[in-house]
Amino acid sequence: MGQRDFLLGSVREALLGLDGDRPEQATPAPARPAATVMLVRDDEGPLEVFMLRRVSSMAFAPSMHVFPGGGVDRRDAEDELPWAGPAVEEWAETLGTDEAGARMLVAAAVREIFEETGVLLASPADDADAGTPHLAPDAAADLRRRLVAHEIGFGQVLLEHHLVLRSDLLRYRAHWITPEVEPRRYDTYFFVAAVPEGQDPDGETTEADHSEWLRPSAAVAAFEDGDLMLMPPTLVCLEQLAEVTTVRAAMDQDLPIAAVMPHLVQTDAGPAMRAELP
Repeated sequence: MGQRDFLLGSVREALLGLDGDRPEQATPAPARPAATVMLVRDDEGPLEVFMLRRVSSMAFAPSMHVFPGGGVDRRDAEDELPWAGPAVEEWAETLGTDEAGARMLVAAAVREIFEETGVLLASPADDADAGTPHLAPDAAADLRRRLVAHEIGFGQVLLEHHLVLRSDLLRYRAHWITPEVEPRRYDTYFFVAAVPEGQDPDGETTEADHSEWLRPSAAVAAFEDGDLMLMPPTLVCLEQLAEVTTVRAAMDQDLPIAAVMPHLVQTDAGPAMRAELP
């Protein structure tokens, strides 16, 4: 795709301290590994993607529309994590990481969407082809609360409920690293997954104040009209999703993937993040 500039706008300029005297940042903050998932559906018409609007008090990306996701938990890399689908070795090759990193990222993707939406990409351990489980609402809510509070690990959830993580339900889509100018940084791997039959994401997370299903093209148009805010990785992923109209097509999109880390530049139109897109 080549070089592209993403104008910051007044809100992001203020967050980065570009509207006043900005202190020098001696050393960039470390980029924490993270995973995010585009949950998609097409059972009610053309392709839609599930999005959250982050609460305005969040230290990272306040008020932005985002896909469910977040940072890894060290327990996501546990060897005993029940697993089905492509092996960890295969995911390591796909993601360009070592096996521990691949296990952690895939597990984080599945754990995060369960925490933030209630959707669980797992199957009964004794029959991985039987479909995804249906946990009682109260039990699922309690598990989500305990995961967020770090009282339990995701592997423990799967083991206690005789489930296996379904890595085959994910597709790798993109890799973005937060610019070095940002005070909080993430090394984020983007995935896409179809919402399993019988499950419905709810967006009940303290990190968001609103959730909704959006057609990718409508989300892009709303961003261009100033009606919602998007970070560059989210915008590009939405533009790519807008090229297809079905879940199957979204899962089968063959996209070039390379790590993208934008950097701050000054353009004639104002401060922008410049990225070299694959």
